Amino acid sequence: MWGGVPRPCGRRVELCSWAGFRVQRALGPDCLFLPDLHCLPWFVNVSESQGPGTLLWSFSFNCSSRTPTLKLLQVQPPSPFFNPPSLARWQGLYVGQLTLSSAARLDALAVNHYELQLQVTCGSEVIEGPLSVDVQRDPDHAQCTGRFVSPAGEVIQVPETVTPGARLYTLLPGLELQGAQVNITSAQDPPYFPGPFSISGQGWLQAPAQGLRGQAPKLFQLQVLLTLGRGRSCRGVLTVRVLPAPSSQLSFPERSLSVSVPEDLAPGSAVARVQARGVDVRYELLAPARGPLFSIGRADGVVRTAAPLDLARAGAAVTTLQVRAFERLRPRASVQLHLTVNVTPVNRWPPRCLPALLLTQIPETAPVGTALSTFTCEDPDSPGSTLHYQLRAHSPRGLASLRLRHTVLEVNATLDCDAPGACFQLAASLLVLDGGQPPMSTEVPILVMVTPVNEFSPTCVPRTFRVREDAGPRTLLGSVVGTDMDHPHDGTEFHTPGRPATFAVDRLSGEVRLLGPLDYEQQRLHRLTVLVTDHRQGQGPAQPRSGSCTIAIEVEDVNDHAPECEPPFQELTIHPSPGGSTEVTKVSCRVPQEPQRLAFSYSIVGGTGQSRFRLQGAALLLEGLPWGPPPPEQPQTYELLIRVADAGPSTPHLSTTATVIVHLVPWRASTAATSTHSATMPAVVTPLLVTHTEPFWQPEPWFVVVLTVTGALLLALGWLLSRHLRGWQGPRAPSKPAQALRLTSIQGPEGSSEGLMEAPRMKTPRMETPKAPSSIMSLQQHFDGRAQDSRTGRDYLFNTRTGAWRWL
Repeated sequence: MWGGVPRPCGRRVELCSWAGFRVQRALGPDCLFLPDLHCLPWFVNVSESQGPGTLLWSFSFNCSSRTPTLKLLQVQPPSPFFNPPSLARWQGLYVGQLTLSSAARLDALAVNHYELQLQVTCGSEVIEGPLSVDVQRDPDHAQCTGRFVSPAGEVIQVPETVTPGARLYTLLPGLELQGAQVNITSAQDPPYFPGPFSISGQGWLQAPAQGLRGQAPKLFQLQVLLTLGRGRSCRGVLTVRVLPAPSSQLSFPERSLSVSVPEDLAPGSAVARVQARGVDVRYELLAPARGPLFSIGRADGVVRTAAPLDLARAGAAVTTLQVRAFERLRPRASVQLHLTVNVTPVNRWPPRCLPALLLTQIPETAPVGTALSTFTCEDPDSPGSTLHYQLRAHSPRGLASLRLRHTVLEVNATLDCDAPGACFQLAASLLVLDGGQPPMSTEVPILVMVTPVNEFSPTCVPRTFRVREDAGPRTLLGSVVGTDMDHPHDGTEFHTPGRPATFAVDRLSGEVRLLGPLDYEQQRLHRLTVLVTDHRQGQGPAQPRSGSCTIAIEVEDVNDHAPECEPPFQELTIHPSPGGSTEVTKVSCRVPQEPQRLAFSYSIVGGTGQSRFRLQGAALLLEGLPWGPPPPEQPQTYELLIRVADAGPSTPHLSTTATVIVHLVPWRASTAATSTHSATMPAVVTPLLVTHTEPFWQPEPWFVVVLTVTGALLLALGWLLSRHLRGWQGPRAPSKPAQALRLTSIQGPEGSSEGLMEAPRMKTPRMETPKAPSSIMSLQQHFDGRAQDSRTGRDYLFNTRTGAWRWL
């Protein structure tokens, strides 16, 4: 579509309505649609305060060709202030933009209008048109311009024949518009100066009123102060060189000149510059007279193109120009120069490559030198010509993982995808350059996908965990840490072979938890083998890798078994000696499951007669009887509850209770039948008790309590019944066999009764006893117990019922 009017593709179009735009070619199937182009030329207004990078103009168009171009053909007047236009694709359209270059220093007073010639190419179609840039005045942007304010200053050459007071140099164009003032601050006194130079209000440097004749070849250096508005100022140096009067000879250094230019040179482009020696020389073209393709600057002698140089046009390949030079004041005196312009063909087609796009993938284990692709490129403009190849890396920048060997793309470095973001995609491009003029290039995009490979087996660190043996189910013991050098590093799973019933390892997190009960006494150390398997490493059906480590689990001892006493129930009969402590029994306890535990604490926690007994470690002691009259003959029974608890560092402290029933039979004083006086008894006698322990089994605790209470009641009932029977039946002599047995049991080894003596007793008033035969006396005394005196070591016999005893 041209100017909003649709047209078919591939036809030549007349541009009568384009006001300056021109179609050079309209051949082939390519179509060009410029919705932003209008029938009037383009105009852009820009402020002189705009700096480098400012966007001046933008337009969009549609092109069916894949390689459209946008060029800036010329700038009039020539200026480096404009960047080459850029071209980008956006939402199916091509967008062209024109910006100011880094050298841009716009000054509306110096140049307020630029004429730019643009060219749009879509396949075989070429459109050219002007773009007018008007520089708008900015009052707040006044600045010092001109070479005279540079560090080197400005040097002007003035002939000595210059007219007095003539304008020699313009310091600042439009000085009167900026409200600036210019003064010469350096001294201008004779004999160095013929007269003072002056600066007008328009910023013109004027020659002295006396003229400059006779001052050649002198240099006059002027210090200039330029004061702008708002307190701004700048200084410059202006040097005036006085030249001697020129001769009247006019000539060219060379009589002929030959240059070569490309055929795509835009109209207005400089071709060559001719310069003749003379005073105020002017230039003009004499030939060719018809259909001029070139023009020459009248004052500067610059030859420029006036029309497109189309080699298809007859006579456009070689053009001979005849240049005439003359002085302005003497136009009849002239010289001529022959300038030959050779138009060379232009390189129009970029190289073509196969493949035009490379998209491939390689594993990260590919060795250095692996070939990825071989490129085949040729230049349509010059088949068989030499092409130049350059490999450019885009992502990651500076990555040297790829290299180009001639036309073969190879792997240049070891690829590693085991670090996050190390390499998964390598983006590069192959730039192919031809040797034409201008050089044209083709860029082949390259995208290489690096696929990870499962190279390494995962590992885990052996660890040791501690857990109390009373820990409950689901208790977290710790975590197994698995590492895998392949990326991603967290793709590990944990397994325990055989599925142990006591511990479990979480498949993903590696947490080790307790499942079943622990027993320190049965097993103190558990070893658990953990298999670590990787997954999500690599691509394809690659087998996962695995490793293993051993986890040690130490069970901490917890006191979970109460002591057991042997026997848990004791029934004892003792005959305490007066005034001393008597050891009743020792409580024997242990922990069968933990035989190493030997520290226990003992305490009496219940029973009757606790004040009569005390504990010394595991020994139960009966406190001694006080001195005084003999105790009553009736025995007494005590029931004691002894608590046995752990005393070691293990917690918690568990305990058990042992039951001890003590039948306490008081001592009775005995008198000898063969003597009229009583033997003096020792003050304190501590007998060694002989106890008899019945075998027992260990029933349930409630049965023990019931049995204890029932036994105590039956014992008390039997004792009361025996006392009652002795009270009404009276003592009765034992039978002869019984008397003989008892006498035999207490006689010495020789069968004599002399060994029997009265047992020592406490000091009491003498008591007369009826005399009786010794045999009767012996029969009446029934000694059913034997003990040893702890102080003297002598053995003695005693009666458990009456308390009487005799030394052996």
